[in-house]
Amino acid sequence: MAEAAEPIRHGVQPRSLSPTTFERVLAYGSIILLVAVLVAVVRGHSDWTKVPVLTWLHIGTVGLSLALTPMLLLGRRGVRRHRFLGYLWVASMSATALLSFGIRGNSQGGPSAIHILSAITLTQAPMLAWHAHLHRVNAHRYTALSLVAGALIIAGFFTFPFGRMLGRWLLA
Repeated sequence: MAEAAEPIRHGVQPRSLSPTTFERVLAYGSIILLVAVLVAVVRGHSDWTKVPVLTWLHIGTVGLSLALTPMLLLGRRGVRRHRFLGYLWVASMSATALLSFGIRGNSQGGPSAIHILSAITLTQAPMLAWHAHLHRVNAHRYTALSLVAGALIIAGFFTFPFGRMLGRWLLA
């Protein structure tokens, strides 16, 4: 008899590994956000030389995370490809969060409210990998969806309004 990847506790069954509607929405949301970032970057080509290298690195790492997200959320789980892409996603999100601390978007030059998500990401991204390593499927899934929704999609949305660079480029 095969054992479950995660023990059943208090009558709670592990969920199916197939994508849920919410996971599909997050996957498609990451695609839309990636397209918006790419369009904004192309439209802002006249300002490229004014953008600090740190900001370009931040855009690159977040772009990689956005590109990997649909593959991870919609692809087959528990296989070598998912594991490799997952570790790459954790590294990319961690780099994105670290780089964000060098970017000052407010008028005082200090950290902004969005940096709270960066701090959370730096603690939760390694936990995501740890849960996967220990085959804690439900904890891994919850952490992954929380990070994608909060640190990627919601934080990504807030890079466009309020006169921020990508928003100016996209809507110019």
